Parts: sequence; C-alpha cells; structure tokens
Amino acid sequence: MTTQSSDVREGGPWQSTACILCSVNCGIEAQTGGEGGRRILKVHGDPRHPNSKGYLCEKAQRLDHYQNGADRLTSPMRRRPDGTYEAISWDTAIREVAAKLVAVKERHGGAKILYYGGGGQGNHLGGAYCDATLKALGVKFRSNALAQEKTGEFWVQGKMFGTGTHPDFERCEVALFIGKNPWQSHGFARARVVINEIAKDPERCLIVIDPRKSETAAKADIHLAIAPGTDAWCLAALVAIVVQEKLVRREWLGDHATGLAEIEAAFGALDVAALASVCAVDEALLRTVARKVAKAKSASVLEDLGLQMNVHSTLSSYLQRLFWVLCGHYGREGTSNAFVPFLSLSKASKGETSGGTRGKRAEKKSPVVGAKVIIGLIPCNVIPDEILTDHPDRFRALIVDSGNPVHSLADSQRMREAFRKLEVSVVIDVAMTETARQADYVLPASSQFEKAEATFFNLEFPRNAFHLRRPLFEPLEGTLPEGEIHARLLEAMGELSARDYLPLRLALRAGRAAFAVAFAAMQAVNPRIARYASVVLYRTLGETLPKPMKNAAVVWGVAQMFVMSHRAAAARAGFAGLPPVAANALFDAMLMNPSGVVFAERTFAESWEAITMADHKINLRIPELLPEVAKLPGSKPPSDPEFPFVLAAGERRSDTSNTAVRDASWHKKGRYGTLRMHPDDAQKLGVTDGSRVRVTTRRGSVEVEAELTDAMRRGSVSLPNGQGLDYRDSSGALVRKGAAPNELTDNKSRDPVAGTPWHKYVPARVEPL
Repeated sequence: MTTQSSDVREGGPWQSTACILCSVNCGIEAQTGGEGGRRILKVHGDPRHPNSKGYLCEKAQRLDHYQNGADRLTSPMRRRPDGTYEAISWDTAIREVAAKLVAVKERHGGAKILYYGGGGQGNHLGGAYCDATLKALGVKFRSNALAQEKTGEFWVQGKMFGTGTHPDFERCEVALFIGKNPWQSHGFARARVVINEIAKDPERCLIVIDPRKSETAAKADIHLAIAPGTDAWCLAALVAIVVQEKLVRREWLGDHATGLAEIEAAFGALDVAALASVCAVDEALLRTVARKVAKAKSASVLEDLGLQMNVHSTLSSYLQRLFWVLCGHYGREGTSNAFVPFLSLSKASKGETSGGTRGKRAEKKSPVVGAKVIIGLIPCNVIPDEILTDHPDRFRALIVDSGNPVHSLADSQRMREAFRKLEVSVVIDVAMTETARQADYVLPASSQFEKAEATFFNLEFPRNAFHLRRPLFEPLEGTLPEGEIHARLLEAMGELSARDYLPLRLALRAGRAAFAVAFAAMQAVNPRIARYASVVLYRTLGETLPKPMKNAAVVWGVAQMFVMSHRAAAARAGFAGLPPVAANALFDAMLMNPSGVVFAERTFAESWEAITMADHKINLRIPELLPEVAKLPGSKPPSDPEFPFVLAAGERRSDTSNTAVRDASWHKKGRYGTLRMHPDDAQKLGVTDGSRVRVTTRRGSVEVEAELTDAMRRGSVSLPNGQGLDYRDSSGALVRKGAAPNELTDNKSRDPVAGTPWHKYVPARVEPL
C-alpha cells in the first residue's frame, strides 16, 4: 500500500482526501497539524483526482470547523426524563439500544421502525453497514434527504429511461440550467471552470431559467427570469413551441423513442401566449430559447432544487426531459448519457423494472398517509404525519443515521413533536445536532476524516471514478466508525457471533481469492452471511486491511457486485478477467490510490443499451402527468394576500455549505444569513439595506437583516440554507447564527406525486422592525 505525501510544507504533512460539502466531493490535499496534530490547517485542490483535477471552491476552507466542532460527541448519550442528557458507556448504550429496538420489533413488527439517513454528501459507508442492522430489525420503510429533493426527478427518470443519466457540460454547444446555480451548488465536476468556458465561447450558449439573477444567470447569454413557482408553465411552453413549430427530430425519435403521437396531441394546441403570461417571460424570448436548443448540435440540461422544491416539481422534471429529448439530445457527446454507478442509489426507481427485465413492481405506499414510496423512500414531508396519529400502523421507533431531520426537513416544530410520540429514537452522528437533542440515545460516530470513507454519488460519463478516502486522523477518543457500531448492535441482538466469522477468517489466510470463493459458498449455506454481508465483511476482511482502512471492508463487496454486473465497463477501465479476480484488482487499486481511481468506462452504444424500456427506446408518455399539462394554461401558482411575498427558504450562497459545518466562526467578513429582497419592495415597506425585518409565514417567524439587491424578482425574497443551527461553543454557550428556514416551512405544502416540499415557494410576509 502506497503512503500519503509526507511533504512538510509550512508545518505539517499534506494528505489526499476530499471535500465533503457537496455531492461532487472534489479531491483535495489537506495539511494537518496544530493542536495534537488534529487540525486541518490548509487545503488545496488535488491535481491527481480523476474528476476534479485540482479544482476547488472556497467552501472547503471550512472543513476544520467540521472536524473540530466544539459540539462533537465523545461518549454515547442517554436522554433523561427531564430532557437533559447523561453520558453512558458504549457497552450500556449498545445493550440498551439493541434491546429497545428489538422490543419494538417484537411488539409491533419491524415495519413500525423508520430509518432516516444513510450518509451526507460524502459519507455513504455508514449507510452500507446500517443496512445489516435494518435487516435484523425487519425495517420496511426508509427516508433521507433525497426524498425531499430528488424523488420526483427519479420517478420521472425511471418512467422515461429506466436508468440514471447525466449531462455533459464539458462538451455541449448549449447548456441549460433550470432552478440551478452551479456557481454555488456545483452538481458536476469543475463547475465554475466549465461555466466560464461556456460563457466566453461565442460558439456556445449558456441559458438559465431562474426567478433570480444568480451568479450563473449573471454569466448567461439568455436568462429566463420566470415568476416564482412557474417552472412548469415555462417548460410546457418550450415543449409546445418545439411541437408547434415542427422542430421535433422526428426521424431520430422514430428510431429512439416511443409515444411521440401522444405528445404531439397533448402539446399541439397548447396556448403558448397564456403560458408565457403566467411565467412572466416574453413569448418571443421563449421561442428563441426553444429554437436555440432544438437546432443545436448538442445540448445538456440540468435541474436542481429551485425546480425540485417548487410547485408542480414532478411535472416540471418530466417537461424538461421532454424538451431536450424531442430535440434529440441524448446518447452522444455533449448530451445526456447513462452513467454506470459503482453502487446504484436508485435501483428501485428504474421504471418498475429490475435487472433490466420488464417486470412490474407493486406500488408501495407509506403505511398511514399512503404516500408514494419512490426508490424505497417515503417522502420526508409525511414523516410527522406517519407518527403523530393513533393509526395502528404508525411508526413507533426511529433510527437517524448521519442526518438532521429536525433542522433540515419542513416544519421543524412538527418534527420535534413527532420525536416525543416515539417509543424509542436513536441518532448516530458526530455532533449534538438539533435532531440528537430530541433523541433517546445518541451514538457518537468518528468523523469523515477519522475512518475510511467514500461517496456513491458517482455520475460521470464515459469515465466514472470512485474515491476511497484514507483517514487523516485517528478516531476521536470515545467515538466509533459505523462499521463497529453496527457490528456490536448485531452481536448484541444475537444475530451474529464469532462462529459465523470463523470459516471466513480461516479462508483469508489463503488470500482474498480464496476468501471470495469461501464468501460465496458461505452465503449459500448460512443465510446470515448474505443477510448481514456488510458487517460480516467488517469483522473478517476488515481485520486484514491496514488498521485505518478497516471501515473500507464493505467496498470489497460492492466491487464484487459491480464487476459481476458491468464486466465490459470494468474491463475498459483496466479491470478485466474473471469477476472475482477483476473485482479484487479493482479493490486493490482503490486501496492503493489515495486520490481515487477510474472504475468504469462506458460507450455511447451502452448508453442506449442501459435504457430499460422496450427495445431500449426512451418512453415519452407518462399517463399520470399528461392530463396535468392541459390544465396549465388556465391556472397559476397559488397566492395568499395575507402573505404577499414568495420566500425561497434555502438559497445556496457563498456563506452557506451544509449543516455538517455547525461552527459558523469561520465567517469573519461580509454578510451572513440575510433576507434578500428587491429594492423596490423594500422601499414600499420602509426597509433599508442592513435593517432588521421580521419574516412571517403560517408556521412561524424569524428576525433577520435585510439585504437589498436587484438580483431578486419583485415580490420574492430568499433566506440561505443550512443556517440557524444551535451550536454549543467551547465555552458552553449556545450560539445561533442566522435563521433556521424550516421554522417557517409547512410539511403540508408538497408535490402531489412525489411529496417533495415547496421550500422555494413559501408564502410570507415581511415587516420592518
């Protein structure tokens, strides 16, 4: 195993790792040192990382405030009846947590235990280990942040393609962003570099659909500054223009798609002028955009939370895909293509098919509300309603793994109330978060820089990379990696013991090839080996890995599954041969390369083969959504005269990252946590720049500083995401900086299909103080 760089420039070693603050997980080199050698002193981009190639934004400079937050936990905590907490030993915590969860299972069944989480932006191995605990408890329902952001998009993607796709902004002629500001939120590798390249190239075109003039919109050739909540009207107009002006690539669609006749019938008579009036964009500009995309040699399109947390979000996800598919932008350079993931996070969403076959799945619903379950996740917005009821199928217990739903989900008041209704609640996290302060037990995990970690957000095409990160530090005393936590829980439940591990430990003496054979054989004769594979790997293979990498044992299992399913893609990346041999070579490469490794290379032909619809053709017709299109011209987003502003609750800004960084003391200059509004609106209210205002919705009020900017549309205001955390600093004082957006949001305001929240469309009132 190669060693990390030991270059001691200006005080300490530089080691390869990754930024964990967004889904891209850019590779970084971090200089460590300081107090006890446990601080992240400096970071810069890692030029050896296969995707980010040395790129980095400024947010990674805050990582030490995550690693060394004063509210990090060093002992398991148990809630007292008065709401305070006491430290307990790990033995006590594991014994009591295992017993209480098993008791809920025995009294009510495993379906009454809800699991939330599975990792943040950069720590997905914990979720892989927790899977074994959930199987032991018979857990049937799960949720996480994807279910308040992406499930509508995943449902549409499954209905149209049956596989995940990702755009190619590096090589496209036209780039279109909808409700997305990649300058701040990224979403693809080297985002700011790529945006600048497109903006500066006269042969290329950058288009943004967004109510506000974001940093990306300011660089755009065309900015469609739609009225808040009108994405569906704007996108329906673009589709209608393509159909009515006969810009559809009919011959291409004949070869590659089905359902064109139904689409032409649905959009052929739509009133484009009426749609343009609702979204408040000049009809001529909409026609310019439609023609530009339709006539381009290649176009890539990406939606994000501005669309996905808004009115008609699932319908909008469908309409934007119709737009670029009708224009023929799939399956070649500069367009969207089907990437091959290392581990699929959305297998259940693939058009109700499995393994590329055409089998229908029974639609799953949440037990109380009957909400649609998409990619195995119940909507976040219904969680309180699934608990705060006397329904016999209500959830009785909750396990939260590396998530903070009390702060990050809609209607924080109702989430706190739901915790008090539960029979038992357990949080696994690094810090005493808002959610941890509501739980019965809190189990302290080692940080993402104290154990082997990785993300499964691997979305690149044609070459996809995986970064198995080495720890920068020893685990903080009193904490455990998730592999150890879940191994101890399973053993306390009596599900696994040394007897189960012994044959595999003996096989490991002959090497990993012999271990692979023994592991396959053991799964056939001992159901517990297959059922609890991740923990079994941790207790067997993990003990043979270099000590800091024990938590990586589950990655070996993922490598085996990947190569079995994608032999050609793995072979092109250099991992050919019999699957167990190729998978072992891939795992070794991941261990040996601290900056990441390319694990798959896919062709354009395979991008078509990945489509699981009939004859590998894109399905244009979604019958559940087409009737909604006809209703758009005669409707508009809801309004409330008592709350005349539309609040975007959670804008990505330079002063935000995510709630993993709880300590805001990194912020030394500039503005923080402001309410942004248009100067004309401020003048009518008597509000001046920098003055304090009260923002009120039907669910609550906050007081913040006003920031006046013409980047906002008149009638709309915004607050940043991830702020308003209750952070206890090193002196023990409770510090709250900024406003918590979900004290203002309502869990009843949600998409009718996916149940995703309307965080970007919150009726609000603003008053000067």
